[in-house]
Amino acid sequence: MFLLNAFKRCSVIILMSIFFSTFLATSQNGKPVFKYGQAQIVEAFNDPEKWIRHDLWVETNFDTDGDGKLDRMHVDVTRPYQTETDGLKLPVIYESSPYYAGVAPNIKGVFWDVNHELGETPKDHVHPEVTRIGQRPIISNSQVKKWVPRGYIVVHSSSPGTGFSQGAPTVGGDNESLAPKAVIDWLNGRAKGYTEPYGSETVEAYWTTGKVGMTGTSYNGTIPLAAATTGVEGLEVIIPVAPNTSYYHYYRSNGLVRSPGGYLGEDIDVLYEFIHSGDESKRSYNNQFVRDSILRKNQDRITGDYNAFWASRDYLNDMDSMHAALLMSHGFNDWNVMPEHSYRIYKKAKDMGLNTQIYYHQFGHGGPPPLDMMNKWFTHYLFGIDNGVEKETNKAWIVRENDNPSNPTPYADFPNPDAKPVTFYLGNGNPDNGELSAKSMKKQGKETLIDNVNFDGKSLVTSVNSKHRLLYVTPKLNEDLHISGVPNITVTLASNKPAANLSVWLVSLPWDEGKVNITDNIITRGWADPQNHKSISESTPLEPGKYYTVSFDLMPDDQIIKAGQHIGLMIFCSDKEFTLHPKPGTELTIDLDNTQLTLPIVGGHKKLKKVMSH
Repeated sequence: MFLLNAFKRCSVIILMSIFFSTFLATSQNGKPVFKYGQAQIVEAFNDPEKWIRHDLWVETNFDTDGDGKLDRMHVDVTRPYQTETDGLKLPVIYESSPYYAGVAPNIKGVFWDVNHELGETPKDHVHPEVTRIGQRPIISNSQVKKWVPRGYIVVHSSSPGTGFSQGAPTVGGDNESLAPKAVIDWLNGRAKGYTEPYGSETVEAYWTTGKVGMTGTSYNGTIPLAAATTGVEGLEVIIPVAPNTSYYHYYRSNGLVRSPGGYLGEDIDVLYEFIHSGDESKRSYNNQFVRDSILRKNQDRITGDYNAFWASRDYLNDMDSMHAALLMSHGFNDWNVMPEHSYRIYKKAKDMGLNTQIYYHQFGHGGPPPLDMMNKWFTHYLFGIDNGVEKETNKAWIVRENDNPSNPTPYADFPNPDAKPVTFYLGNGNPDNGELSAKSMKKQGKETLIDNVNFDGKSLVTSVNSKHRLLYVTPKLNEDLHISGVPNITVTLASNKPAANLSVWLVSLPWDEGKVNITDNIITRGWADPQNHKSISESTPLEPGKYYTVSFDLMPDDQIIKAGQHIGLMIFCSDKEFTLHPKPGTELTIDLDNTQLTLPIVGGHKKLKKVMSH
């Protein structure tokens, strides 16, 4: 009996071993695997030679190239072969872009000339043609190696008027939101896909669950937000990286014509020309009806005012229908797509009650969240795995100075809930430098600077003295000081001319690139047009000698200023890297007694008093 029972027990163990071996083999051969709340690489999905790759055209509900036919978007698909042989249905990670088929050459004269007086009509610029690149069926390889082995299908599409997608680029127009919506509708059986751009043979997405997550960087990060604002069903989560969320905030600043960092003289019509890689036979029509009749007609490089055109290209205004979860990512030292772009959307999404987190790092343009963070978000919202990501109490993840981007520090939120506004006042002392103090100083009088764009911001702030800027500096910090949030400045000024640029830098001094990274030296920046002192939608010429008060936010930041440093506020006119370049000579006089800086300091006045005590 003992031997018989032992035999039975062994049989059971063998059968159980066979069962679990079969189960594991099945998992490795045909099903996603999850560990620690994340989708794992499955060997059966990890052979690129076995991936199924094909392309198609998804029909939209708009015609923007004037041919009388609904525009179709070019889409490619990369999926594990098990979606064909085993009937496996998987969710989709989707990236769309205007850049996949190439861009215009960066030739001399492609940008607007910035060397002219404020309010003057600028000279026209070169209009380049894009030579389309790429071939079917692969539009892009982005995201593929990262996500297909983890059990996702990866989809790409070229945005309207680019690559083999029909239509016209509109740089923030409705069709750039409706195009990815159509693709997601097709993935869910609500729109038609075709094997050819003008053919009638249809394609169905029988291999997907219909759940979609979108991601991408810069313009590719804007499109997920654009799609989400349509409220399209099936788009469960978006992870935009450094997205441009408002074309006004990209090309203007508080009424001022201001270029994005690194692209002096770029404007919305230039970006249109840069990406217009679609059908050559449609370009003339698109140029006439989109570039010339919409973009150039309304962008207004004369006043820089906010108008209905810019409002229609601000995704903050379109968020009411959005329901997708949002993990936002941005760099605090991104002077191309500046950090305000992400913060304003994050704040609105949070106010709407959406599941939201934000990841900030201390570097420049780009920089996605760590892979494990993205993986957890996609795994939860697309596979439905309960990994707790939506229950996390920390909503902000910030890479501290000199830390690895994969090791962010968690915080309850951004801005830091412990940050309190502290007002700083100005004391005279220029052309060397004046004082920046949290103690009010009366009867400090007025100080004047003379605009000269031949000096860039760095040379102005590092000069021992200069008549071309005003610099106000705190005492040396005897402890680290943590700034978190959106600084604000109020400047009361008079100009000797009807128009003037106004630029503000907040810096950490001494400026020593040998010991301190340049990203540490520049804390944050801001720009404004004094002619827009009442509203960014209305500019009025300045009456020479009359004082006006201008209030505006600087870029959001979360930075720890090291002990031994000083905080400096520099006020000047033309910023060589960002603003128009009028001839030198404009005089700007600042009323010190009516000019204030507000900084969000963790610990507020109590911390500041301790940090600056002697």
